Amino acid sequence: MLTHSLRSAEELEQAARQSYMPVIAEPRPDFQGRLALQTLGKAVSLSEARTTPLRTFRTAHMAARTERDDLLLFCVHVAGFGRLLQHGRVAELGPGVGVLYEARSAWDLNVATDVHSLLLQFPRDVLPLRSAEITGGLARRMNPLLPAMRLLSGYISQLFQLADGLSDEQRHDAGLAAIEMLMMALRGTTPTVPVEQSAGEVLLGLMRTHIRDHLADTRLTVAELARRHHVSVRHAHALFSRVGTTPGTYIREQRLLAARAMLSDPRHNTRLVSDIGAAVGLGELRTFERAFQRQFGTTPARWRREH
Repeated sequence: MLTHSLRSAEELEQAARQSYMPVIAEPRPDFQGRLALQTLGKAVSLSEARTTPLRTFRTAHMAARTERDDLLLFCVHVAGFGRLLQHGRVAELGPGVGVLYEARSAWDLNVATDVHSLLLQFPRDVLPLRSAEITGGLARRMNPLLPAMRLLSGYISQLFQLADGLSDEQRHDAGLAAIEMLMMALRGTTPTVPVEQSAGEVLLGLMRTHIRDHLADTRLTVAELARRHHVSVRHAHALFSRVGTTPGTYIREQRLLAARAMLSDPRHNTRLVSDIGAAVGLGELRTFERAFQRQFGTTPARWRREH
């Protein structure tokens, strides 16, 4: 189990960045807290947070540029009161309430009291629901009195306490069991979504996945992306506008995020900077260096030295 003792908004931001995704934490007087993380296999993790009042949020700009845009988060609010905003919806949080939200859209979590919460984190594709059903279930308060929700919250609480005693294989299975129970709890609470919206969500997800899977393909342009998915360039732009970006920007940023991760990874220490650029589709070294500098405020070589 990995634990962080928190004494400031900056320490909370650093712990969140290391544990699941970058957030902005609004400073509050005398803030303190504790964050503990259990990994449940390669895809799923479970964390526990105990903090004094705080506000954390992600902007649309941050959400559009995350390297974990497939990440879903399910929070069980064990104690305390707060409010989560996403997609124009407001979920009022109290003891036992559950709420699902996503990394690829802006969100705002404001907690007015001391809080104790459990957070299940996992990629979107392990939750066996249609994309539109998942989107429809975001930022909706899950009633703590419903039997399915009581069963789920009890299981997650016990899993966090007992995970250290499980084998790696058991932890993996236990994490997937939590996802199955979440699916059960979500069924019946998600409103019907129009077919047009569902199709658009699915296509956008396919295009984003295709980009991440083909970063080394230098032929991957906006026009080529649209052609491969049998839509017009205009329609591709319309789909990406839903998440506050353009297809060209998304392609470039995913390439740079992948390159940054490789530069920080000891397994790639012997590779030339130019080779890493080529591995993400940026084969011309000067182009790669200029794009990296614009995106991250430093050169690839300097980033590697400092990380």
